[in-house]
Amino acid sequence: MSAESGDGSGYHSGQTGPEPCAFPNGTTSPFSPAGLPALVLQRGNNRQPVFLAPDDYLHYLDSLRMAAREHDLAIHAYGLRPNHIHLVATPRGPDSLSLTMQAIGRRYARYFNRTAGRTGTLWEGRFRSAVFDPAEWMLPAMLYVEGNAVRAGETVTPEADRWSSYRHHVGIEASALVSDHSAYWELGNTPFERQSNYQSLSNEGLSGRTLAVLRKHAHSGCRLAATDSWRNSSGKVRGASSRCQRAGPSANRRRSHPKRQCRRRNRGICF
Repeated sequence: MSAESGDGSGYHSGQTGPEPCAFPNGTTSPFSPAGLPALVLQRGNNRQPVFLAPDDYLHYLDSLRMAAREHDLAIHAYGLRPNHIHLVATPRGPDSLSLTMQAIGRRYARYFNRTAGRTGTLWEGRFRSAVFDPAEWMLPAMLYVEGNAVRAGETVTPEADRWSSYRHHVGIEASALVSDHSAYWELGNTPFERQSNYQSLSNEGLSGRTLAVLRKHAHSGCRLAATDSWRNSSGKVRGASSRCQRAGPSANRRRSHPKRQCRRRNRGICF
């Protein structure tokens, strides 16, 4: 195992041990091909707080905006919680996501350690990213990320959450950080229509099963499998497949012994 990075970011020059999901070609880096959106999760080390004051959230968002612009990453939704961050983003280049997360991780860690008077690692190792089909999962992923504060009991309504992109999507305040995805644009022909329809989807809510699937893949970094539809004929959000699939080509995978699969499952490792 390599030594810790000296800037407190938690990034390492070498491998840091097994990841919760196996990635293609034997790598341990999150799989983020250009043009495919991903649901991203990064936690504070030992789930410690990474935001202590409003200025911390503002500094992170400003740093994220600059890093995403520099490395050509489109941010479609975000949600900052006291001890972790969620993003929905599309890399425009093969390294856009990893370079953005490394840049923001290091830049923010230096700021936070300086202002909080602390030293050491701020982030819990590598970030997790689950790529997905935007036609199936873009809107559910956005609603999942922007509803975190309400589910955690931190706010009563998503409109009250200052640190998510929900207020942007329902027209309360515009965010220079957000690049609206075509799935959002398809909600209506005018800004008011898109904002109203998005708010209606949020009010209807995600089903418990869909929430469980999104949570599972966000934490594991496994690719979200395609499903028939995430809404039923009435337009309400419905359940989805919870099968955990690795990103990348499926050919020539080595079959695992059933007992080995069971042990892996019990350790929370995707196979």
